[in-house]
Amino acid sequence: MAGSSHGHTPAAWTGVIIAFIGFCVSGAFMVMASPLGFWAGLVIVVLGGVVGMAMSAAGLGQPKGTHETHQVASAES
Repeated sequence: MAGSSHGHTPAAWTGVIIAFIGFCVSGAFMVMASPLGFWAGLVIVVLGGVVGMAMSAAGLGQPKGTHETHQVASAES
C-alpha cells in the first residue's frame, strides 16, 4: 500500500478522525460507568463511517480504478 494513495483523501481522513473521537468518547464513558455516554460514543463512530462514505460519494475520495493493479489488469485484457 505504500505505493498507492490508499487512505490519503479528505474523505478517509475525516471519517477516521470522527471515528477516533467517537472511540475516545466511548472509552471515557466506559471508565466513568455511564452506559448512555458509551452508546453515544459508538453513535459517533458510526457517524464517522457515514460521513466518510458521503464525502467519498461527493468526490472527495479516491476515484475508482486509479490503483496500479487496476491499470495493469485493464491493460492486459
